Amino acid sequence: MWGKGTNNFLGSILVALWLLWGVNALGNFLIPPVEPAESHGGTEMAAATAGPKGAPEPVEPLPIRLASADIEKGKTVAKKCVSCHTFEKGQANKVGPNLFDVYGGPHAHAQGFAYSDAMKKKDGPWSAEDLEAFLTKPATYAPGTKMAFAGLSSGSERAAVIKYLNSLSDAPKPLPQ
Repeated sequence: MWGKGTNNFLGSILVALWLLWGVNALGNFLIPPVEPAESHGGTEMAAATAGPKGAPEPVEPLPIRLASADIEKGKTVAKKCVSCHTFEKGQANKVGPNLFDVYGGPHAHAQGFAYSDAMKKKDGPWSAEDLEAFLTKPATYAPGTKMAFAGLSSGSERAAVIKYLNSLSDAPKPLPQ
């Protein structure tokens, strides 16, 4: 049915595939593949600092990160939020509430904003620890929140944003030390 040239061509393709598979298997045997470390999007939990079991090292405590955080960096990082939030005193709410004077204020602080039930149930003021947890992953901090933002994976970015948010006040509150 097929000519001798076709058989040779198909045979060479099969041999090439077999060689490719064999070289791959030999390479994996000699140098076992390693699963890549989980990416944390720039967080301080780098795989290079992993402990003996491969677990990432913890991020520095929040008070230490806040002490070295830069308000201007926080302002820059907060630009990710401007499509949903306003930051200056007296500005209107958008899809999210105005964030002026949010630090130290009640969780549902913005007048006239329709907060989710999850946020309305949060008692107490927005502390640095609360903001840290919320900025890490809003859906985990307040299950059922309307905020669709995935969160900030970098601990230093979260600290900078917290310091920036605290600066947005007529009377900034003391940060944890």
